Amino acid sequence: MADPKGFLTTGREVAKTRPVAERVKDWNEVYVPGSLLPIISKQAGRCMDCGIPFCHNGCPLGNLIPEWNDYAYREDWSAASERLHATNNFPEFTGRLCPAPCESACVLGINQPAVTIKNVEVSIIDKAWDSGDVTPQPPERLSGKTVAVIGSGPAGLAAAQQLTRAGHTVAVYERADRIGGLLRYGIPEFKMEKVHINRRIEQMRAEGTKFRTEIEIGRDIDAAKLRQRYDAVVIAAGATVSRDLPVPGRELKGIHFAMEYLPLANKVQEGDFIQPPITAEGKHVVVIGGGDTGADCVGTAHRQGAASVTQLEIMPKPGEERNANQPWPTFPMLYKVTSAHEEGGERIYSVSTTHFEGDEDGNVQFLHLVEVEFKDGKLEQKPGTERKIPAQLVTLAMGFTGTDQSNGLVQQFGLELDERGNIARDENFATNVDGVFVAGDAGRGQSLIVWAIAEGRSAARGVDRYLTGTSELPAPIRPTDRALTV
Repeated sequence: MADPKGFLTTGREVAKTRPVAERVKDWNEVYVPGSLLPIISKQAGRCMDCGIPFCHNGCPLGNLIPEWNDYAYREDWSAASERLHATNNFPEFTGRLCPAPCESACVLGINQPAVTIKNVEVSIIDKAWDSGDVTPQPPERLSGKTVAVIGSGPAGLAAAQQLTRAGHTVAVYERADRIGGLLRYGIPEFKMEKVHINRRIEQMRAEGTKFRTEIEIGRDIDAAKLRQRYDAVVIAAGATVSRDLPVPGRELKGIHFAMEYLPLANKVQEGDFIQPPITAEGKHVVVIGGGDTGADCVGTAHRQGAASVTQLEIMPKPGEERNANQPWPTFPMLYKVTSAHEEGGERIYSVSTTHFEGDEDGNVQFLHLVEVEFKDGKLEQKPGTERKIPAQLVTLAMGFTGTDQSNGLVQQFGLELDERGNIARDENFATNVDGVFVAGDAGRGQSLIVWAIAEGRSAARGVDRYLTGTSELPAPIRPTDRALTV
């Protein structure tokens, strides 16, 4: 194990962030560069090497956390990287973006602050890139089989890399102008700089994966014809249909889905715009939705110079400690202060939007809200609590409802859907259409990046078996597996 007394002698210490006044003036990652390495070996030494490591249960990838903690503690970075990559294609993504259900399931977390698993993970992979330990792994021989992957988010990229390394010829189709899916255009630069995506793409290209951008299957290429062209198809198109808010005034100008707003800020960083077509500069901004996407909108608005930022959440404010009905090792709903929230703004809980109010030119100016409370298991409005707040830019960040069907992909393939509107699949991630598989949010519904990667790896095994009759690729999860929650 690592340090046998580490969890007794060393307290939890996390990555240091740059001062707020400094970081809101740029789009670089919020953390102090290099601040983890001086402390991370001791932090890894807090791992208890449990007889039953429940962090494995919390992580759908089955990451070998005690093993790479031990290597990190001993500063054997090459061995740590090997163990890390044994279960995770893209640890630099999860190390920055995953909410770390592994830490919620850490045994040390029963009565102490959990091991900083996420910080150890990102330290290992950043060190591996710096030292040249991350190299292309092209297959020794080709199978002669071809696979199309639709979507280049974490599920699609994971499936593509696994299948390429298994010897198949893989082409990834992405409807956007750059590879990465929501990693590219849904995650702000201050949370993950896009250099991390770019160098993975170059690694995958060197391994043999082909990438086709600005091609939307269903619109630009008929899905049925794509199936005829390839021996197998993996649909990893995500659950990109945003949940709307059908209240009076929704048609006013200045009200946008989060995924209309966030990509434009990222395109500025890519050099496509000098100024984004939708900006918070000088405006009173209201973000509807209290999750991570809402926080991304908050941080983006700060950097664009918003006059004020208010985030609304319909649910009550969570507590700072585990509730009794969310016991260890489940993932608890806790009050979370992200780096974006540290930068300012107001958060209002237990409120619902009733309508929007605009000016004579059709621009939104105010948002009317009312307090709500649970009664008999239902949310009800509290009389006499109506009020309005200034709102010149409103972003809707209330989650996603399913796979986009407007482009014809589902209909052209002839895919069946499950009761929740996701693409139905069997235990091998296969759809009802021969040779067509589905991975990630398109089959699971809106979920976490770590689940997307696990889905991509597992679907790749199903595809490999379909093409060759057998497979040595790992399958960390089943389609029916769910997160460790209550």
